[in-house]
Amino acid sequence: MPRPTAAQLAYGSATVIVSTIAMLLLSQTSTGLGVAVISAAALALGLLVALTVPQPRRRGRHAAGRTGRAAATATAPDAHRVPEPRTVPAEHPVRL
Repeated sequence: MPRPTAAQLAYGSATVIVSTIAMLLLSQTSTGLGVAVISAAALALGLLVALTVPQPRRRGRHAAGRTGRAAATATAPDAHRVPEPRTVPAEHPVRL
């Protein structure tokens, strides 16, 4: 399972806090059982919100997925081979 992003943590935490306060004020409960039920519902709602926040998409050359030779080698019977190293064009020339 991938690690949660900062946006997922922020949205989930904010949802838990705001929904807990709102439900406690609206229900006007004072029993321990009522507070526990509201807290559990707020945690479930916060988890739902955190999991439904869209994941960031990869940008760049490899964002489109496998095409061309990479797709052909992935489906070939010898797909267990070590992949070729990726080369990144230099942004700045190296001066020695």
